[in-house]
Amino acid sequence: MIYNPPLTEAQLQKKFNKLRKLTYNRFFWWRMYDNPKKPLPIQSPLLSRIKNGDYDYSHFGYQAMWCEHEMNRLYVSIGPEDMGRFVEESSLLRTRRKRLLEDYNKDEKDKLQQVTKELANAFRITKEEITSHMEEFGGTLEDLYIHLEQKYPFNQFYLPKSLKHLQHRYENFT
Repeated sequence: MIYNPPLTEAQLQKKFNKLRKLTYNRFFWWRMYDNPKKPLPIQSPLLSRIKNGDYDYSHFGYQAMWCEHEMNRLYVSIGPEDMGRFVEESSLLRTRRKRLLEDYNKDEKDKLQQVTKELANAFRITKEEITSHMEEFGGTLEDLYIHLEQKYPFNQFYLPKSLKHLQHRYENFT
């Protein structure tokens, strides 16, 4: 075996069942699946976007792992005796994997920067403090949000007394 992906093919197939299969696109030919869930608008509450899956693990990583499994199958079928043939037949898979990993790294970097910025704005603390909380915390992103909400209760939405009768409308947004 050449690659050792962390997920098995059965686990990846379960992940792919939740995604939408793409038709061929000459501009993004290396992508096989897309997320069927559309991200919520930026005006939506952060916790709602977290629950919607806007900051979940990128599906490009799963597709790259699938390419690794396909290359392993190809290697087993050809055998280690004919590496030239393997290199030739796996060139498309290697290119697809490379591009998927580039998309994955870009997507994960963007998501991490966005969620760090959103958490810093929501709890009125610095990005460095958010980063240190992320490194120390061992749960999910939703658990981290709840933890920060308890530790920094500054993001509560308060209305003036003259508008207190509207408070119940905004309690779902915190």
